[in-house]
Amino acid sequence: MSSISASIPVDAFEKRANELPHTGTSSLSPEEQVARAKEVILSNLDSRTAMELETCIHCGMCSEACHFYEATHEAKYTPIHKVHLVRSVYRRELSPLRWFNRLFTREITAQDLSDWQELLFNSCTECGRCDLMCPMGIQITSGIRIGRQALAAADLMPPELRALNDEQTRSNTLLGVGIDELQDAVSELATQGIVVPLDRPQADVLLLTTVSDLLLYRQSFAAIARILDKLDLSWTIRSDAFEASNFGVLSGSEDGQMLAAKRVTDAARACGAKLVIVPECGHAYPALRFDAPEQLNTPLPFEVMAISEFIGREIKAGRLKVKKIAGGKQVTYHDPCKLGRHGGVFEEPRDALAALGVELHEMESHGKTQYCCGGGGGVLMLSGSEELRRRTFDIKMRQVEGTHADSVVTSCDTCRMTFERGAKQVNWSLPVESLAELVAANLAD
Repeated sequence: MSSISASIPVDAFEKRANELPHTGTSSLSPEEQVARAKEVILSNLDSRTAMELETCIHCGMCSEACHFYEATHEAKYTPIHKVHLVRSVYRRELSPLRWFNRLFTREITAQDLSDWQELLFNSCTECGRCDLMCPMGIQITSGIRIGRQALAAADLMPPELRALNDEQTRSNTLLGVGIDELQDAVSELATQGIVVPLDRPQADVLLLTTVSDLLLYRQSFAAIARILDKLDLSWTIRSDAFEASNFGVLSGSEDGQMLAAKRVTDAARACGAKLVIVPECGHAYPALRFDAPEQLNTPLPFEVMAISEFIGREIKAGRLKVKKIAGGKQVTYHDPCKLGRHGGVFEEPRDALAALGVELHEMESHGKTQYCCGGGGGVLMLSGSEELRRRTFDIKMRQVEGTHADSVVTSCDTCRMTFERGAKQVNWSLPVESLAELVAANLAD
């Protein structure tokens, strides 16, 4: 079976993304911005976060864990420094010694909020490596998430993320991709003999996809459909809730995050799905599996699995059979941060690669300690982060080159696009491959 070619080339996808608005100012007064930001910070501070804000020993280990700091050696990119706004509000308003701290900790200002946009968005992928390396166990990314939500409430999120969050919230599309584009993809796959069951009233499995799959990596969409068909599952994809990406998470919009999660959970309930499969999209997995139950204040009545997690499980259980890839193929595997450090999906993709018979060359930092690609957390979409992305990509490129592998395999579209953009900038020719596509191309008869 030949693979489905992408409907538009990478350059055209980048052009569409670059047409997002790159300017924009808040309509709120400085006083309103500060008031809204403080309200969000205070409403999100709990005892655990307060304890963590008190226990930082300023050892600097989070700096050495951060790819942005390692690429620049600029002190402002120290992860714990990015939580300064949250810590300042805590110290003045909630800390046990707040009466004393007010003498030395000034009120945050609208200018502070504006200045911190680069630190909370452009130079943080929320990869969680700083959390892992902190000797005090501080979850720095939780503080950064609160900071992002505070800036969003102050109408100071980056305009690109604002535009995408607004579009997803308003029209349930992303980059103009909606029901029509989904139906076009389904029709194209049908010409290749791949039947995608659209809007089945009842199904055990609900599959999600992404705007990047429908525009750029349609062969990944086809691969997942082939795998589900091979397993003879009762599955469907819903035209009213097919998008896995959640730009409310990335932009800091709590309302946007909740609406995107509710669309998916409502669709899963409507068709009686027992399992929701998230495609090769890193942030969508923890957003649905871990954040949605808390946001919606109810347990999910279905299981959530990333496609790489699902593939590994089915192969290990003997239900999904694959052929060995001939020729002594040597690969390295890039662990997407949100699947790995945030979601614990490490072994399943490696089980799949082992079943394919490839020779896995691990990077010096892999698994829990792997370096981020540099494009997660919405950073890939931000025009102002281009130079930082290029510099952080050098770290990843050196790690990959140290393996002497023939290709990089991953299971996240954002990672894949970040690798491809970075490679284009430095004329790096190592192929980047999708785990799902590799598996689908080698299904056993």
